[in-house]
Amino acid sequence: MEFQQRLAKLGALKEAGVDPYPNDFKPGTTAEAIIAEFGPLDAAALEAGKGSKVSVAGRIMGKRDFGKASFVHIQDRTGRIQAYMKKDLLGEEGYNLFRLCDMGDIVGVEGSLFRTKTGELTIEAAGLRLLAKGLHPLPEKWHGLTDVEARYRQRYLDLMVNPEVKEVFVKRSRIIKGIRDFLTKKEFMEVETPMLQPIPGGATARPFKTYHNALQMELFMRIAPELYLKRLIVAGLERVFEINRNFRNEGISTQHNPEFTMLEFYLAYSTFEDLMDLTEDMISSLALEITGSMKVTYQGTELDFTPPWTRISVREAILKYSDATVDIFADKDKAVQFSKKIGLSIPEGLSHGKVLTEIFEEVAEPRFIQPTFITLYPLDVSPLSRKNSKDPAIVDRFELMVAGREIANAFSELNDPIDQRERFVAQLKEKAAGDAEAHEMDDDFVRALEYGMPPTAGEGIGIDRLVMLLTDSPSIRDVILFPQLRK
Repeated sequence: MEFQQRLAKLGALKEAGVDPYPNDFKPGTTAEAIIAEFGPLDAAALEAGKGSKVSVAGRIMGKRDFGKASFVHIQDRTGRIQAYMKKDLLGEEGYNLFRLCDMGDIVGVEGSLFRTKTGELTIEAAGLRLLAKGLHPLPEKWHGLTDVEARYRQRYLDLMVNPEVKEVFVKRSRIIKGIRDFLTKKEFMEVETPMLQPIPGGATARPFKTYHNALQMELFMRIAPELYLKRLIVAGLERVFEINRNFRNEGISTQHNPEFTMLEFYLAYSTFEDLMDLTEDMISSLALEITGSMKVTYQGTELDFTPPWTRISVREAILKYSDATVDIFADKDKAVQFSKKIGLSIPEGLSHGKVLTEIFEEVAEPRFIQPTFITLYPLDVSPLSRKNSKDPAIVDRFELMVAGREIANAFSELNDPIDQRERFVAQLKEKAAGDAEAHEMDDDFVRALEYGMPPTAGEGIGIDRLVMLLTDSPSIRDVILFPQLRK
């Protein structure tokens, strides 16, 4: 019904010779700028100066009609400002135009500033332009669990009527800028690497497939930029980073979206321990900049990002948070027996290191609420990491856990081409045995390593999950503008 009424108004506007979608109005300022400049002035000061003349443009978000006069709230990208529409000032034609305007229409307003009897800074409109006629009414209530999926599907409405949602994405932009600024100051170079790859590499994940007709070849949406960024380290760039999308053909949950934003960076002549220090510095400074404190409340729990953060190995964590004995680390059969004892169902043929990782994820991972570096993972789950010099069954790697979830993954990089080729071969055997996420062989990457890659450490940080923490957002869908949804 309302749609038809608005269509009728659209027709009336056209009959009156009014273009309902013009493109020649240029606002002179914004709501925020008006409030910043003139907000401190009282009514007398505005009256004495007869109110500065301003022009703004935005969407009508509120309307109170008093017959021959009305108040409207106009919202632009910076906020809201009130405007006063009076027939005596707008004239017959101008006020008739206003009468054909609805909530949600985009208008341009020119006039002088004054304060109402209640003290609200207001534009006394001397001119009005309709800039875009809205044909659907704005939702009266657009929040709460009953509307959560509709909010994701029609994000434009969600942002339009919920200022707190918009603030999340303003903060997201600031977080990404903060990361860029931080790394640039440390002489990192921002680069771009292929999204379409002939071999999906750099992580253990199921890729999306596509086909290039002209090249007559199968391609994959990248699951990670890692192997291309390492090629750049081989090339001598030494400090590189990329903030971009990864794609993984996996499940959807409050923590997973098939396309997500990752920061990956690589630093030559460094170790995974150096990256722990760098990560502490970067994320704690981001928390301070975005929230004003290194203590951040997330879903009712206070997280303290003040360095230094706890560091604990996978082995230490399993022993601390379960009744496992040290012999599970030397004996696969005992590890499998213990996994069954704690209720895990371990697939036949799973390697010893993967069994230990399953145990760790069950007994220890959810315990890490405060920022914690989990170090020294089994070799079997880290095909691109450098072996630990004291124990070749583990690698120099860490994961950053916060609020019981992984935020970052980093390691001292494997730069031995012989070792790397052997690990790729082992991954191919696991793929042949049924592991769909096992790593593919990448001969060109091995060839690059054969030219020599300096000792390097690299890290990936999930931007979406980091934004969740710093904006107190419960779901990854709350921090992605257009999350993937079922039809």
